[in-house]
Amino acid sequence: MFENLQDRLGSILNGLTGRGALSEADVSAALREVRRALLEADVALDVVRSFTDRVREKAVGAEILKSIKPGQMVVKIVHDELIEMLGGEGVGIDLHAAAPVVVMMVGLQGSGKTTTTAKIAHRLSTREKKKVLMASLDTRRPAAQEQLRQLGAQANIDTLAIISGQSPTDIATRAVQAAKLGGHDVVILDTAGRTHIDEPLMVEMADIKKRSNPHEILLVADSLTGQDAVNLARSFDERVGITGLVLTRMDGDGRGGAALSMRAVTGKPIKLIGVGEKMSELEEFHPRRIADRILGMGDIVSLVERAAENIDAEKAAAMAAKMAKGKFDLDDLADQLRQMQKMGGMGGIMGMMPGMAGMKDKMAAAGLDDRLFGRQIAIIQSMTRAERANPDLLKHSRKKRIAAGSGTDAAAINKLLKMHRQMADMMKMMGGKGKGGMMKQMMGGLAGKMGLGGMGGMGGGMPDLSNIDPRQLEALQKQAEAAGLGKPGGGMPGLGGLPGGLSGLGGAKLPGLGGGFPGLPGLPKKK
Repeated sequence: MFENLQDRLGSILNGLTGRGALSEADVSAALREVRRALLEADVALDVVRSFTDRVREKAVGAEILKSIKPGQMVVKIVHDELIEMLGGEGVGIDLHAAAPVVVMMVGLQGSGKTTTTAKIAHRLSTREKKKVLMASLDTRRPAAQEQLRQLGAQANIDTLAIISGQSPTDIATRAVQAAKLGGHDVVILDTAGRTHIDEPLMVEMADIKKRSNPHEILLVADSLTGQDAVNLARSFDERVGITGLVLTRMDGDGRGGAALSMRAVTGKPIKLIGVGEKMSELEEFHPRRIADRILGMGDIVSLVERAAENIDAEKAAAMAAKMAKGKFDLDDLADQLRQMQKMGGMGGIMGMMPGMAGMKDKMAAAGLDDRLFGRQIAIIQSMTRAERANPDLLKHSRKKRIAAGSGTDAAAINKLLKMHRQMADMMKMMGGKGKGGMMKQMMGGLAGKMGLGGMGGMGGGMPDLSNIDPRQLEALQKQAEAAGLGKPGGGMPGLGGLPGGLSGLGGAKLPGLGGGFPGLPGLPKKK
């Protein structure tokens, strides 16, 4: 969503960092460009004004003029103010109240309230082990209650039984009572929406609030609606009193202005963001991480968290054991590619790696997009078990059969085999004898730098990432920034590998791309 803004701000700030000294005129010219970039991203005018005024006030002081690298200092000020605009620290859903904690979902029709209700329930039940009850109070939209019931069945979440003819306020009362009797920790009320804000809608919301006494009132807003979402937040806050925001469709191609404006205009924190259609694709909103992504500084912490969620621990251990012996067959390669797809594909991973966000367009131009993974997996699946275990069996006649089965050609198969040979050779080096193998040495060195002991275990892979304390993850991010990995263009040297998913990242190499970064085939080498 923030790609256009990221490109604009990146080019403006890179122009500043390249200079030895900055005058007040230089800062003013840069801030004019920043102001234009934010306005084009659909950020509210008063938010843009206050943002640029605060940056100018700090950037033109004596402290900056005496700085050794004033350009870097301006980038830091823009970064800090961006975090402040987005809300400072991340705020999650507050469940510190007597059970059952009532969460009320409000918003316009079509913003994704019902789906988001199910996603939040799924998140609370799987991550926080809470017993959740969902209740649909939407008696106007056809099949709205049935939709929530089906989502509950898919996610194995309890839903309130549907009784026709009941009013929304009566359903709310029954839901709270049922949650008490059923021993539920949380009850989520999915209220009705309209295509526009009207008086009957607001009166109904106020009645439901009075009857159910919710601890959290979350406004669900579509991030693609731009400035109208800000007006929507104001209206709901004045009439109902919202406690937080949930932005949906953050994976879309909108300009991101709503996300940047809503927190500043309403003073209410953005608590969660929807980043896809699946139940699991709901993330906490971390202002610092979003600011890092906008300024092209990557987001190591989210990348590690995503790896922890998607990587199968048993497969990771088996993969690490094979790597320690220097073995790597085509089944292993297919597993690696599937893990990368689960973690958001090439684009998702590159966007989170410091200094790599700008490489996505070059990779796409070279034909290295996520469709490549699908084609490669199809080729591997068209082989027999013996062929996958021993690629040397693949002669011309077998390649013809595999090409027909996968809808590709012999050239694509040859490229895949060449890539596999390169990776297999790398695995042999990493799992080789002498001082525990190259992989173990790299991971041990990275662990020492980041202050995370024990990362050399599992034959060179990372430990069970799901057990890493969140504070350690934040420390990892800070240590990486201090080591110069969090700066635009800083690269990611020495990322030794996430088990089963990114074990080709030795020296910033990605599996399946024969040569890694820098120097992907068809791409210019970084100077």
